[in-house]
Amino acid sequence: MLDVHPPHETPHGWRDFLLHLLTITVGLLIALSLEGIVEWRHHLHLVHSAEASLHSEIVGNSQNIDAALKELDQEQRALVHDAEMLKAIIRNSNDVPTTGWEIGFKLLTFQDVSWKTAQNTGALSYMSYAQAQEYSEIYSTQTLLETTEQQGVRDAIISSAAFRNTTATDPNPDAVQAAAILQNIEVQEGQLDLVEKILSKLATEYKEFLAAHPSER
Repeated sequence: MLDVHPPHETPHGWRDFLLHLLTITVGLLIALSLEGIVEWRHHLHLVHSAEASLHSEIVGNSQNIDAALKELDQEQRALVHDAEMLKAIIRNSNDVPTTGWEIGFKLLTFQDVSWKTAQNTGALSYMSYAQAQEYSEIYSTQTLLETTEQQGVRDAIISSAAFRNTTATDPNPDAVQAAAILQNIEVQEGQLDLVEKILSKLATEYKEFLAAHPSER
């Protein structure tokens, strides 16, 4: 807050009054300019800190992409194996694979702490629209991936319900049971395919961002 004090002496004539008025005006302009510079520097520091933190977070997340794609491929192969077993049971085939069921769904986690912090501190409002949009697209894809994975976990739970509390010595499901399980597994396969597409999109966004911003600002 700026304090304006009246002159200590009573002005003598218009010349003194105008001189005092000019002095006060100049002082106010200088004070406002200094306050604006301090605020501008604070906003600039806030943006630079947010950019450095976001860049570091995106680098870390991008390094997990290959491992995430590998895990996803293993889950997809496991579901294909389960589907083949179930189809063999439905056909009343004597050639049913003897290895166990492998229904599962691992959550692929990517950090977003820096993004949430940038939102909460207001740093995004001081960035250019293009900058803010660039970050927003990446983290929107991450959010979409998380939401899709949560749906996939739900489908995995439904698919594995028939195998809870069972042992290796228990008989295989009959053809009707196998058909119902297969339907759930096919839904889960669709979910994994969607996760793969979103993950591939995220990998591309990471790559493009890091190519455009090879180092922290």
